[in-house]
Amino acid sequence: MAGIIEDDRVTLESIHRFPNGIVDLDGHLRWNITAVFQQVLIGLAALATKYPDTESIGIDTWAVDYGLLGRTGQLLAEPISYRDGRTADAVRKVHDRLPHTELFEINGLQFLPFNTLYQVFADGRSPHWNDTANIALIPDLLAFWLTGVLRTEYTNATTTGLVDVTTGRWSMRLIDRLGLRPSLLPRLEPPGSTRGTLLPDIAERIGLPSSTVVTSVGSHDTASAVVAVPSASQNFAYISSGTWSLVGLELRTPNITEAARMANFSNEGGVDGRIRFLRNVGGLWLLQECMRTWAERGAPQDLTQLLANAAALSNGGPRVDVDHHGFIAPDDMPARIEAAVAAAGGVLGDSPAAITRCILDSLADAYSDTVRQAAEITGQQVDEIYVIGGGSQNELLCRLTAEASGLPVIAGPVEASALGNVLVQARAIGAVTGTLEDLRTLVASSTDLVTYQPGSTSS
Repeated sequence: MAGIIEDDRVTLESIHRFPNGIVDLDGHLRWNITAVFQQVLIGLAALATKYPDTESIGIDTWAVDYGLLGRTGQLLAEPISYRDGRTADAVRKVHDRLPHTELFEINGLQFLPFNTLYQVFADGRSPHWNDTANIALIPDLLAFWLTGVLRTEYTNATTTGLVDVTTGRWSMRLIDRLGLRPSLLPRLEPPGSTRGTLLPDIAERIGLPSSTVVTSVGSHDTASAVVAVPSASQNFAYISSGTWSLVGLELRTPNITEAARMANFSNEGGVDGRIRFLRNVGGLWLLQECMRTWAERGAPQDLTQLLANAAALSNGGPRVDVDHHGFIAPDDMPARIEAAVAAAGGVLGDSPAAITRCILDSLADAYSDTVRQAAEITGQQVDEIYVIGGGSQNELLCRLTAEASGLPVIAGPVEASALGNVLVQARAIGAVTGTLEDLRTLVASSTDLVTYQPGSTSS
């Protein structure tokens, strides 16, 4: 994505898109990150052709996953995806050493079986482990290949479970108890820092000057997305809705109360020292997997028509627990949703519209419940909910969320992660100035938003 700042507006232009999915390789679900990087280079070359005066590059990706680097910086194997089941035994063994109550006191994180600390513990049995010199989170791995500089960006590091939520530093207490070598973890770096400049061979290949900087941004995509919440108020909740849904509030200090732990909330790092108090809720992955299954069975669905058919169904249909671990892995999602409804004593037809409505009703209820709990635990007032990311385009989901929560739902921007990424870069190089609130004002003036009021249509 190209980000252009001019006339007190920020605009985005899509330069290059490519598919990225997990592959079954060597008995694990892996990311072909080597191929992803080649596509990144293709995109940067296209960017250089159209915008040769590009000043900065910023990288955000999904969280928790990483590559293992050898002593000379070589990637030892394609990174294993968080959707792989290898951590099942590791979770138990980690909790034998560190009960979740103690873990939460240190890292402030929601329990998720794929958090990085469980993955790293499982990697202790990997054939590559003894040759591993460093662990590079996905955005830091891509930045390393562009610049030759290895660091760990702070906001993404906080999703690993290895950062002390109070100090904002790697937790030596956790690292020691897990039997890890501290040298595995590259130095932390805050968003807004200059990671480095392009390696000469990379610069030559893509056609940008070797002086072009790579700027650390909120490299966890949700951290960048929250930067772009276009609210003028402090009393907002956000739903970064995509494959996953990250639902929560922005705080100034962590909340590591027992109530937060019992409700399974996370305290993740944000830009400018903010805390993203959130829960990782199931997302549109459920619908994406259903769409894929229906297409493979020879019954592809037009999404627009499918959502219209789902919207025409009556209210009060069955729900499922969108956070259930049984929905994490890919393959035959419609059958798993039907089975979950049946197990709860409900009845769900096998029509795509019925399954789609069940997914969206269930997501809306989960969104509403999570916002309500976050407000109760923190004592923070919530006057409005912002749905950002791809889910903001789903009118039915936004409308159902407004109905379930009883609050106005403001949809947009769609490309929130890219906007937040670009604005942190722009501020770092002096193209814009101001606080996080000033950046949000810039987003609001540059974006068309849609508001859904409870009991009414969009406005």
